[in-house]
Amino acid sequence: RHFVTKGEKDRALLVIVVLPKKGKNLEERRLELEDLCRSAGLSVIETVTQRPKELHPKYLIGKGKIEEVVIKSQQLGADLLVFDEELTPSQLRSISDLTELRVIDRNQLILDIFAARARTSEAKIQVELAQLRYILPRLSERTTALSRLTGGIGGRGPGETRLEVDRRRIKDRLRSLERKLKEVRTVRQRKRVKRKQSRLPVVSIVGYTNSGKSTLLNILTRSTVEAENRPFSTLSPTTRLIKYPERKEIVLTDTVGFIEDLPAVLLRAFAATLEEMEDADLLIHLVDISVPDFEERMGIVENMLISLGITQTPVLLVFNKIDRAIRESVRFVEQRYDAVAISCVTGEGIEALVKRLETALEELQGESKGLPVGLTLVSRRKGRTPSFQEKYP
Repeated sequence: RHFVTKGEKDRALLVIVVLPKKGKNLEERRLELEDLCRSAGLSVIETVTQRPKELHPKYLIGKGKIEEVVIKSQQLGADLLVFDEELTPSQLRSISDLTELRVIDRNQLILDIFAARARTSEAKIQVELAQLRYILPRLSERTTALSRLTGGIGGRGPGETRLEVDRRRIKDRLRSLERKLKEVRTVRQRKRVKRKQSRLPVVSIVGYTNSGKSTLLNILTRSTVEAENRPFSTLSPTTRLIKYPERKEIVLTDTVGFIEDLPAVLLRAFAATLEEMEDADLLIHLVDISVPDFEERMGIVENMLISLGITQTPVLLVFNKIDRAIRESVRFVEQRYDAVAISCVTGEGIEALVKRLETALEELQGESKGLPVGLTLVSRRKGRTPSFQEKYP
């Protein structure tokens, strides 16, 4: 049930449109898109970029540039075009008709990765919901990818066109999936109520995708949750029990990773998963400090939490992958943000993190009013300046 893969690795030509509104620079966007493509099982053969004064309503990029894309794709043997910007249904059809290639955008690519990662029944329901909601407005008489998404569901009614049948099948399937997801959420809610009744503190690990959340969960709980160096390894919340030295217990949860411009259909579909964070007594915001744009990624995660209404939960900021970062840089940001710096690879800083976690939870559960030292609220982080890049260009 994928938009992309057919078996062997598809050869993908990437198209990046550079717009002034985009915060990331071209190189960061290219690297992130290539990483997403590799996670989807694609072989990236070339990247084409354009800085248009305005977007072309039919092809997104200019007619001359789209013709260049056609020539390059023929020369290099591309099977697939991947656009970094979201394409409208009409743009998708126009580009596909002109190039005679399969065309997807970044949203479809992310949906495909989610489909490949889905392991639990809950994750599979949520991914299929997102896929169907995304594809429904993109169906036409000429382009229908429904067979890859829904299989043989239902039958054709009297007087219906193929397009009408496809749309009806999708709507029927959506209703069925929404009922199933409602049942899943009910079960999950019961488990959350039981956890509350047990009065065990709940800690959720959040962060940008591929920041090392599952690896940290494994280290803290000595468990073996799938942890891979690729985006979106975790789709369903993974909950483990951790005992710290005084034999007290906490519930630790690993959540789905965030990414810039995460498709709205995915956020809506994964609402049940993201609800796990609402009940947390404390959030560990894990940040990969080894990437150049780590502060921008921090902002993306914080904005996502705010958009989800999670603004009053205390946050402990943790910088990961310090073994791959410059020591002076680590010390500077660790002090500036009052964060904990760790390496899940070498184990450096893990003991300090556990102690900070213990202290913070004890203070949160005590009679003391206000936030413990080293914690903050997401809403209070807004507007922290200047950035590290500004101080150390």
